Amino acid sequence: MPVKIRLQRYGRKKNPFYHIVITDSRNPRDGRFIEKIGTYNPQTIPATIDINVDKAIDWMEKGAQPSDTARRILSFKGVLFKRHLLRGVAKGVVPADQVEAKWNAYLETHASAVASKKQAHDEKKEAARKLAKTPVKKEVAAVVEETPAEAAPEAPAADNAAE
Repeated sequence: MPVKIRLQRYGRKKNPFYHIVITDSRNPRDGRFIEKIGTYNPQTIPATIDINVDKAIDWMEKGAQPSDTARRILSFKGVLFKRHLLRGVAKGVVPADQVEAKWNAYLETHASAVASKKQAHDEKKEAARKLAKTPVKKEVAAVVEETPAEAAPEAPAADNAAE
């Protein structure tokens, strides 16, 4: 049975919300699934992703293949990185205590990066909100009053062909 990790769409029209599920690849997109391991909401900024990392790794070890979008989500949340570290432990290349240290360091850097992107987005949104509140008509009127009459462009000469 080919098992996939993929997204199952919920929500209404133009307002998607997804469940990250483990399912048989032959089932329809919104059909029956084996287990729900998380959720994904692309409508928030930044996108809200809640996922059970241990279940995702367990299913990938059992042979579940993520879809392209699910793979990007798993990579963003660090599931693929943690799986990579755990494979190193299984092969005896990396000690288990280093795995936890690297995993925690990754989570800290990832959280700070997401927070900085959210702060930049909030600042940009606030600047746009302030710009929208400024009275444009007064600024245009001030520019028109400052422009002298002689500096205004002249109307083009009328063609003699119309006579």
